[in-house]
Amino acid sequence: MDPRLPAVEMHPSRWGDPARAASLPESARGLVEAVFGIDERPAATDVAVPPPALDEAVLDALRAAVGAEHVLLDDATRRLRTRGKSTPDLLRQRAGDLSDAPDAVVRPADHDQVAAVLALAVEHRLAVVPFGGGTSVTGGLVARREGYAGLVSLDLVRMKRLLAVDHTSMTATLEPGLRGPEAEALLAAEGLVLGHYPQSFEHATIGGFAATRSSGQSSAGYGRFDALVVGLRVATPRGELRLGSAPASAAGPDLRQLLLGSEGAFGVITEVTARVRRLPAEKVYEGWAWPSFEAGAAAMRTLAQAGLLPTVLRLSDEHETAINLARPDAIGAAGASGCLMVVGHEGEPEPVAARRTAVASVLAGLGGTPLGEEPGRAWAHGRFDAPYLRDAMLDVGVLVETLETATFWSRVPQLYDAVRTALVGALGEPVLVLCHISHVYETGCSLYFTVAASGGDDALGRWQRAKAAASDAIAATGATITHHHAVGTDHKPWLPAEVGELGVAVLSAVKAELDPTGVLNPGVLV
Repeated sequence: MDPRLPAVEMHPSRWGDPARAASLPESARGLVEAVFGIDERPAATDVAVPPPALDEAVLDALRAAVGAEHVLLDDATRRLRTRGKSTPDLLRQRAGDLSDAPDAVVRPADHDQVAAVLALAVEHRLAVVPFGGGTSVTGGLVARREGYAGLVSLDLVRMKRLLAVDHTSMTATLEPGLRGPEAEALLAAEGLVLGHYPQSFEHATIGGFAATRSSGQSSAGYGRFDALVVGLRVATPRGELRLGSAPASAAGPDLRQLLLGSEGAFGVITEVTARVRRLPAEKVYEGWAWPSFEAGAAAMRTLAQAGLLPTVLRLSDEHETAINLARPDAIGAAGASGCLMVVGHEGEPEPVAARRTAVASVLAGLGGTPLGEEPGRAWAHGRFDAPYLRDAMLDVGVLVETLETATFWSRVPQLYDAVRTALVGALGEPVLVLCHISHVYETGCSLYFTVAASGGDDALGRWQRAKAAASDAIAATGATITHHHAVGTDHKPWLPAEVGELGVAVLSAVKAELDPTGVLNPGVLV
């Protein structure tokens, strides 16, 4: 077996490591039963995957390109490469719908093999879905099959090398198949850190971070992933793109930005050169209490506009604080009143101490109450666990999903109220709508909503109607349809409202130039 292949594959119809799948914690079960009732919903098992539609000549050509052992047709592998991990994706999988399964999973070893597969896709009219960690929650891995001779999952799992480190310039070049922990382990051996920790960190990949414009939980200190990227190598059906020859340039529009967020529809990212930092010697996370979401948000804005952002800064609203969603291991236990803010500092001891003191002075002066390090440590311990709770909720018939957006500070109250109202109106009572601010800028912030409601007999339809209502509300307030989850297929209907029909036409023109036969992730983004 190739040692670069993952030791643990994600569960085909749940999130994450199958060994960590768990039933609803007792603390949460009582809350769920009181609010929604319990309706056990076992998932379908041993569902057959549709037989591959590729003829033997095409398969032989693919085998010649990447090696026979790296063209996989078995049901288990194809099931693992079917869709992503949104609640609609999981509901379809649990219902036994595997109609989007690829005909073959093809695993190239390097840029040249990726280019060879794309050439074959053009020649034989194959739809190609680049696959990293499979963590998409917006339909980004659900390509259109109509009009194609077959569908291939281009699994980048073998492309896991740290290609170069420049300790002078503080950059590192990584292959796209590296999962978050794998990348950080390789960099740690060099005394470096990338510092990108989205909730999907344990399974998402470097290529996926770039292709979706990901933003991590430490974005206040390390920055969004697109801000970390200084160079890209991309394979397209028209040829190779190498972008990023200097730290800054005035040589026309930055073409890197066309590929960042392009979700595999314009090309396949085969190398990412990113800015890195020295491994932090100290990490400290603490909690602060605020009397209201409005007061906590105003404090975040003050820090951002004063240039005093810590490494981590997030604020739960009253509803999220009350049920302890910041601590997935304690859902349903008595939560604090008001709003919980988590503040984290990373770096060398002296700068950490100085910034911690300065931030605390501002927060205390604005009415915040320090809670010590325990709430911060608890959040850090469970920061990647929430998706496992979603699976446990689905098991008992409760629909759980998230959505996120961002807007300018002056519009935050309007956006917050509009999305909450839309979700409650679409789902009806009982429904829980929780929110936190997860990413902060001088000019605005993101809002990240978690929704829970009874699934009933049409959980998929109920969520699709609620998502549409929330998306309409987001567009109506002038906010972005997605801050860090990408467009995929789910957000595509609202893209024209954000960038205009002319903007969509520009993206379509780029697609036509780089992928004239439309084989790359058809139906996604544009």
